[in-house]
Amino acid sequence: MILVVVVLTLAAAVVATSFITACDASKEAYKTATLLKTLRVNALITGEIGVGKESLASYILPDASILDASRFDELLATLESTNEIIIINLEQSPNIKRIFDLINSNNIRVIATAKTSFYNKDIDDFFSVKFNIPPLKERLEDVELLIKRFISEASLLFGSEEEFNIKNFIPDLTKNAHSLRRQVMIDFLLQDVKDTEIMDIIENYMSDRLGSNSDYKNLLYLYEVPLIRAGISKFKSQLQLADKLGLNRNTLRKKISDNQKYL
Repeated sequence: MILVVVVLTLAAAVVATSFITACDASKEAYKTATLLKTLRVNALITGEIGVGKESLASYILPDASILDASRFDELLATLESTNEIIIINLEQSPNIKRIFDLINSNNIRVIATAKTSFYNKDIDDFFSVKFNIPPLKERLEDVELLIKRFISEASLLFGSEEEFNIKNFIPDLTKNAHSLRRQVMIDFLLQDVKDTEIMDIIENYMSDRLGSNSDYKNLLYLYEVPLIRAGISKFKSQLQLADKLGLNRNTLRKKISDNQKYL
């Protein structure tokens, strides 16, 4: 086998055939993925959670079954009755060599995904093409387009035509597209939330957490932290905030100190 190792940077895909191509690297990646659709070679896509590994794999093999490598018995059974497959989370397989042997003996085309740090001694011989999808924090041009797409999804989901306020929006990229989409959905829903709805949310949150003798003290941060955050953001000064809240400045400082990990 001639080993062709391709190290690429790719944009995240929201759906199988809709790639974000704001970055030059993303445009090149789309061309490469399109080429892989026409080649019968095995490929490994690595990257963090939420960067679009599975979406890209589905773009290359749109008709293939998708199986998690951790579901070992089901995967083995499927490999006995298919000619192409997408295997996600390859690093979670309890026996990678057995999977590779079965794929080779049955002449199956496979596109697999795994974490960036994943390594196995049999990988270089098995996969003709390997590429890594970098995290969204390295593709900020793509993030802008993803935000717009998720806003459109939220508008359809909630049946609202209200404009999304992104003035103070700081993208949550901890889990790449997963965390970003969740953040947009929550922020979109909460931008016109009523006070009674906020109280209902807090009540539901607290219902399973009450039961100790210090619940009031332990849960007080749920009220104080949002108030302090909003006040500091609006007034830019602890002195002004203390005045607006009707608190002694030292009292406010203590509250800020007590809730420091949330501020």
